[in-house]
Amino acid sequence: MSDRLERVLERLPETGVDALLVSDPLNLRYLTGFSGSNGLAVIAPGRAVFLTDFRYTERAAAELDEAFERHTVPGGELLEAVAEFLPEGELALGFDDAHLSVRQHAGLSERLGERVRLLGVCGLVESLRAIKDEAEIAHIAEAAELADAALRRIVGDGLEGRTETDVALALEIDMRRRGATRPSFPVIVAAGANGALPHAAPRDVEIRRGDLVVIDWGAELDGYCSDCTRTFSVGEPAPEARRVYELVLEAQLAGLHAVRAGVDGRDADSAARDLIEAGGHGQHFGHGLGHGVGIEVHEAPRLSQRSSDRLEPGHVVTVEPGIYLPGRFGVRIEDLVAVTANGPRVLTSLSKELTAVE
Repeated sequence: MSDRLERVLERLPETGVDALLVSDPLNLRYLTGFSGSNGLAVIAPGRAVFLTDFRYTERAAAELDEAFERHTVPGGELLEAVAEFLPEGELALGFDDAHLSVRQHAGLSERLGERVRLLGVCGLVESLRAIKDEAEIAHIAEAAELADAALRRIVGDGLEGRTETDVALALEIDMRRRGATRPSFPVIVAAGANGALPHAAPRDVEIRRGDLVVIDWGAELDGYCSDCTRTFSVGEPAPEARRVYELVLEAQLAGLHAVRAGVDGRDADSAARDLIEAGGHGQHFGHGLGHGVGIEVHEAPRLSQRSSDRLEPGHVVTVEPGIYLPGRFGVRIEDLVAVTANGPRVLTSLSKELTAVE
């Protein structure tokens, strides 16, 4: 039995369910190894079953963890086949209510009948995914190394006179050529006033001398994501831009220092936020300090003023404070960090000094 499957089975009693239905593709990949788009798993003590359709029979044979029985469902209506693989007698079947639609729930309930009670257990697998083992951290570190190398080359070609869209596309292509499956998320390249939008979309607008340029990018490699942000100056930065940059860098370093096992997500956020507020820009930092990264680029835990998460060894999180001045410019500096028993291990390698490029 795989360690991940064993951990799920250990959690079932505390959730009050006898078996678990896993339908989310990312959770399926984490538990079973299957990377296709149509699959289900039914997990119960003594039996773990994986269901898919004809299109993915061969892929499942190649990818599936050997702890799972493999079954191909004729016609591909997987939910209709679930009852066949459940334990006998009355039972409570857990499902992730963040991923099963109301229509699917109603249909499943009707097919299962009165002997099976459906209970929502949102976040069970995600909470396990939040703690990465050494192999997972190595995959994330490799994705970060690939993404860093791509950005070095793209920025080395210069930014002035290129459009935001051109730079974003060139960065995506370079990452794919280095082996990335895809970007972790749509690449953000935001110059000047566009940089004041935390999730700006690249425009068909040329980057000009004097602009600050925020680049937020990441690579997906072997099923795991990276995430990083750097802010560059095209030519020599204006004095105010440099002051804001130095304040964000000071806050980012404080946030990094706070990312340690046992620290609350809210306290880590405060370590950076307090410095930005003291610098007079509290109203210009409107998002949380960071988030978990793994199979998804946004997952548990959260570092924010609303977080109730406590950092543990094995968490991989971003630390990304920013200051955004509407209509003028933005600055964000982001590293990817693994939490260890001995403190933070930064997985990104690019310099954080304000770099002037052509």
